[in-house]
Amino acid sequence: MAKYRRGRINEEMVKELSTILREIKDPRVSDAFVSVTAADVTPDLKFAKIYYSVMSGDSKEVGKGLKSASGYIRKRIAETLNLRQTPELTFVTDDSIAYGAHINSLLNKIEFTDIIDNGDEDDE
Repeated sequence: MAKYRRGRINEEMVKELSTILREIKDPRVSDAFVSVTAADVTPDLKFAKIYYSVMSGDSKEVGKGLKSASGYIRKRIAETLNLRQTPELTFVTDDSIAYGAHINSLLNKIEFTDIIDNGDEDDE
């Protein structure tokens, strides 16, 4: 299978999962703001790692809720995506958004001082 096809499948998985997660009735998942950041499907389409981030709530509890709802999610993916095999889902916490916010806060704390040019340096 070509890499561009796997990329398209990954993108479609992210789109479908974002709509499916809104339909889950488990309070661990529905009460928390969960966003799917990426999907990585193996070349044989048997397994898929789903990366998600949690804005509110406990990420461990959300992970347990997603694991318990993985059968329903897999069934819904099989209905919407036309694949030979529906991959088995593994959910992985993605901390990149929190890490990016941390780096942004560190960058905002940096104070810039004006460099006074005394004329000692040669301008060429």
